[in-house]
Order: sequence, then structure tokens, then C-alpha cells
Amino acid sequence: MTLPWAPMQGPAELAASAPAPTLPAAGAVAGLVLGLVAQYEQVVVRLSGERVVLTSRGREREFPRDVIAAVFRDGKQLVLLGHDGGELTRQECDLNTGRVADAFTEHGYPWADVDPHQGEFRRWVPGAPGLPEGANALLKVRQESLEKKEPSHEDVRELREELARLGVVVRDEKRRQHWRTFRKAGPAAE
Repeated sequence: MTLPWAPMQGPAELAASAPAPTLPAAGAVAGLVLGLVAQYEQVVVRLSGERVVLTSRGREREFPRDVIAAVFRDGKQLVLLGHDGGELTRQECDLNTGRVADAFTEHGYPWADVDPHQGEFRRWVPGAPGLPEGANALLKVRQESLEKKEPSHEDVRELREELARLGVVVRDEKRRQHWRTFRKAGPAAE
């Protein structure tokens, strides 16, 4: 029996033609690869009384305790804010919110249930007034990247960093950008 409408017929035919003893081994290898990819993508949080170390996608970032003004979850993202109101980092984090909050507070970090600057965000529209010079152009390019069928997460992240250098924090909601400004006091956010 054939199902002409079924997706991925080529891989299914290849799997069906493989000798039965090889299927469990192939499944184990595929599972291992998927597990490694998931582990690579997942953020790893290491806390001490002196610093926070976040590792994701092979990139490790370290934040001394004294630069962190607040920590909170924004949807599925973990956000560390600096004392100037800028974001030190914003990372996807599928870890349990309660456990993450408990870990940060146990180490003496200021946990916030919501973004302390939540009311300051405005939806971006082209030519929005109040933005630093060059920010509208960066937000336009970033919006184009967000609207792609498969947005480049690297481009979106790099443009977020460029905006942070200009003193702009950006947050995404359903492929729409919301922004606020902050007073720049140090290195750019990630």
C-alpha cells in the first residue's frame, strides 16, 4: 500500500529497506544526536555568591554580582538587568521558573516577578520618535529578519547588541518589536 500524500517518503522507504537489526542502533544514534543538539541549545546557569555564568550554544558569558540589578523571566527568556536599566543578557530558558527564582534568591540576587521597566516599552513603528540616531534603521533590519519564515537568531541577537550600544532595549512579542531607552553606563548587552 502506498500513501502518495505522506510526507518524507524517501526517508521512510530507506528506513523500511534497512535490515531489522540496524534500526535500534540507528534510532539510538539519532536520539543521541538530538539529545546533544538540545543540550547545546539549552542554557546552563551556574550561580555563586560572586557571579552568574550562563552557557548556551557553546558561548559562555560571565556576569559579576555587582553589575546585576535585577533578574527576571520574560516569557521563556531569562533576563539580567544592569544598574543602568540596560539588559546584560536575554536568553531562552526552559528551566522551571520557580526553581530558577529560588536559586537566584538563595544566592542573594535580586529576583523580580516582572520586568521592572515593563511599562516603559513602546511598540516600534518605522520612524518612531524618541529613538537615538541610527536605532530606527537597526530596528527596520531586525524587523525584516524577524518576519522571515526562518529568522536568523544570530542576526536578531547581533542587532539587539547593536541597539544596546545605542541605549535601546528591545523585546519581541509575536514578531513585533517593543523598545525602551536606557542610560548607557557600560558594555553592551547580549
